[in-house]
Amino acid sequence: MEIIDASAMSRLRTQAQNFQHTRPYPWICISDFLYPEKFDQLCKDLPDPALFESQMGYKRAHGQQSHDRLALQYRPALEKVLAPSWKYFIQELQSDAYKSFWREMLGLSPRTPVILTMHWHYAPPGGSVSPHTDARRKLGSHIFYFNTPDDWDEAWGGQTLVLDDGGKWPRHSAPDYADLREAGASQVLGNRSFLFAQTDHSWHAVKAVQCPVGHMRKVFIVVANRLTPQVIWRRIRGKDADGYRLAGGIEEKPTPDAGG
Repeated sequence: MEIIDASAMSRLRTQAQNFQHTRPYPWICISDFLYPEKFDQLCKDLPDPALFESQMGYKRAHGQQSHDRLALQYRPALEKVLAPSWKYFIQELQSDAYKSFWREMLGLSPRTPVILTMHWHYAPPGGSVSPHTDARRKLGSHIFYFNTPDDWDEAWGGQTLVLDDGGKWPRHSAPDYADLREAGASQVLGNRSFLFAQTDHSWHAVKAVQCPVGHMRKVFIVVANRLTPQVIWRRIRGKDADGYRLAGGIEEKPTPDAGG
């Protein structure tokens, strides 16, 4: 692998059982998953914000507050505009080795299907992600942070928060921060990533970032999905597991059933 450090994946596999038993749900902060020079190149080659769709103020189900950010879903059409570094990175993420890494971390059988979707999120000043759990079709998410000390200060926020509801809140609800205990947080600088498994109580969030105008929190998220009837039906209709048309142009807006 040219971008992902295979030895980093091997080290993490040795922690798989500990990861699976982490409370309040499986999560782990990861350092140096990517080769340092490749991480630097990916930071330089991030997609242009002009390609992104604004999701500021979108209404969410169950009374949850909006997730305020700019978003870009990976689709094959993006290959025309992505830098070579990002093409290579995505190829490695789609490899059997990376999918096998997911299976081992989650304790799945070697034949369990793992369907990946990927997207970039940029958060401008005030951007946030309200407390939520993910759709049941999702096995988990691997969040890669692509800010550096040249464009971000940890004091501005941007950490993904691990929130503990004590098993009290149903997933289709809208607890506030006051209803949840902060059990951990990611780090956003220095070739960091954050892996967590989806459960009925895997509440997480990002508080409003306090960066100056002209700066943005930048992440790339790999979502591992189950092969559910919903995912199969979306594939039949020419969509990815998140509900985006695989053959769609780079300017395409998300379909009504996208997200989750």
